[in-house]
Amino acid sequence: MSIHTILLKLCGFRVSGFTTEEFHQNPDLKKCVVIMAPHTSIADFFIGRQVIKYLKLKMVMAMKKEFFVFPFKPFLKKVGCVPVDRQHALHFADFAVDLIKNRDEIAFIICPEGTRTLVPKWKRGFYQIAEKAGVPICVSHIDFRSRTAGIGKVFYPTGDYEKDLAEIEQYYYGMHGKNKGWFNLEDKEPYAHPEWLKRD
Repeated sequence: MSIHTILLKLCGFRVSGFTTEEFHQNPDLKKCVVIMAPHTSIADFFIGRQVIKYLKLKMVMAMKKEFFVFPFKPFLKKVGCVPVDRQHALHFADFAVDLIKNRDEIAFIICPEGTRTLVPKWKRGFYQIAEKAGVPICVSHIDFRSRTAGIGKVFYPTGDYEKDLAEIEQYYYGMHGKNKGWFNLEDKEPYAHPEWLKRD
């Protein structure tokens, strides 16, 4: 058991989805966009980070520049976070695509909800970035209903955003964030992963 699965266990979570070995057997995944949901609490960052470390991914994550203040700035830079000015949001996709294309290995983390509060519809940026960069989308979860976290699906954009989004969203049906009522898919039934509710 790795230190990261131990830390997850201390948080009451366990890993579900790909193991480290399974993930790295796919050469396509050296560069990818990782979407992380539900995102309803700052605690998601710390849980998600343990999953990223467990899977041994080269994480890059965009964060609001307001977080990059003392004493957090050195830590955020060290773990792979990059500051983003919301005033330049129109250029964010191009910034992310260039970042992905200029790295040999990268997992670009993005929360498609765009905020920790309830949103009825996800932002489209994650899809545009993956499509323009020519990389797959790794679908990850932090599910407080089953108390599991991980990456469980790899999705290759087809160019039909609405159709692809509907398929991706099905992965999240019935999941809960830390703050119940703040995730737009938590009331969708049936729950997408009943096997995760079984505890060892």
